Amino acid sequence: MNHGLDEIDTGILQLLQQDARLSHKELAYKLNRSVTPIHVRVRRLQEEGYIRHYTAIVNPKKVGINLIAYTQVQLKEHSQEKLKGFQAEVVKLKEVMECYHLTGIFDFLLRIAIRDMEEYNDLLINKLSKLPDVGTMQSFFVMSEAKHETAYSLGKQV
Repeated sequence: MNHGLDEIDTGILQLLQQDARLSHKELAYKLNRSVTPIHVRVRRLQEEGYIRHYTAIVNPKKVGINLIAYTQVQLKEHSQEKLKGFQAEVVKLKEVMECYHLTGIFDFLLRIAIRDMEEYNDLLINKLSKLPDVGTMQSFFVMSEAKHETAYSLGKQV
């Protein structure tokens, strides 16, 4: 199940998921290849959408984000128009870090990152509840984090 990726492509992706700052020269060294083919492969992986973007993962506590909430949202109506309308609006909220359309009783799951409960209350009352066709919402607050991964397992470790 390599989706058109060979061992070198997989190695590049694994290494970049661990440290996106690696240069092509460093990637080539770690994969025992020359720099030019690695450069070509990285560019191809970007162009084909395997690599969506590069980012730094910030410690939320260091920047004042002290509360993570997972909020389930059930809409009053489930037409394609209503689902797309809600989704188009909720993703505009800076506090919403992730938005998933789900199966089951609730229609959406949101991961929300905020400073504190007061900020969450303001978000809930003044923003979320005013979005199109919102019915029921249920929130869960993170007490502690046991694991947080950003890298996908791609098979053999490099």
